[in-house]
Amino acid sequence: MSNNKISKETKQEIKAFIFIAIGGILASFSVACILLPNDAIDYGTAGIGIIVSKVTGLDLSLCIMAIFIPFLIYSKFALGNMFFFKALWGSAIYTIGIHVFEKVPFELETEHFIAVAFGGAILGAGLSIILKSGGCIDGSEIFANILLDKIYQKTGKKYSMALILVIFNVCVYSVIFIFMDQNAALLSLLVFIVATTVINHFTDHFEAIKQVTIITKDPNKIIKDIKEDLNKTCTVIDSSGAIAGENKTLICFVSYFELGKIKHIINNNEGSFSTVSTIDEIIS
Repeated sequence: MSNNKISKETKQEIKAFIFIAIGGILASFSVACILLPNDAIDYGTAGIGIIVSKVTGLDLSLCIMAIFIPFLIYSKFALGNMFFFKALWGSAIYTIGIHVFEKVPFELETEHFIAVAFGGAILGAGLSIILKSGGCIDGSEIFANILLDKIYQKTGKKYSMALILVIFNVCVYSVIFIFMDQNAALLSLLVFIVATTVINHFTDHFEAIKQVTIITKDPNKIIKDIKEDLNKTCTVIDSSGAIAGENKTLICFVSYFELGKIKHIINNNEGSFSTVSTIDEIIS
């Protein structure tokens, strides 16, 4: 039984890495073949990498990877090994894809606005696939997650990462608007709006807080694992089922990127039932 379970989890992870590769290829194609030729720039740390490349003349894919690496390294300690390897795999596919697609002759003979909107939708689709598979290719999301975790540890309050992501990207686009090209900044803003709309549609608002509800008869080990692996606590409620009888209901609030860790904890504790829901705001 145990071997079957391990085999099933392994297959799921292999499938996740395959989908992350597909998402990385879609995202890199969008950036290299559609957005950049139409004077638009990707958002997040990739956008910073593109700005650095344009200003210095250095290789684009190397600039993007160099900006992402510090966030990637920190994610290993903050979000675990599996997230680190998925983010490393996704970013490698993305940067290699950009390097390859930059040399591919491709042109959309249409208006800039339409091309950028189309490119933003493809970018959003690629990023959705990556996020749904537990990966990430943008350091701004890791930065927001880390910052929110620090705020939670200091204050005990849990916030959505949406505001931090917006502020981060407003800073990126402001630099483009003031020092580079106003049209490029506005087109890049369109990319951000279209891509995040697509992402939110397919990932159920990944930037929002997630409430994980776990029903179990043996809560102690789950609580211990959540405390050790996520440095978080749970609300414990006495509950009962019509068939299962007396049990405990645990409620824990995590970020989208911490879902992988908590799912792993739940899978390692048999006999539990769990649900995940999106929380837009917590009032305390």
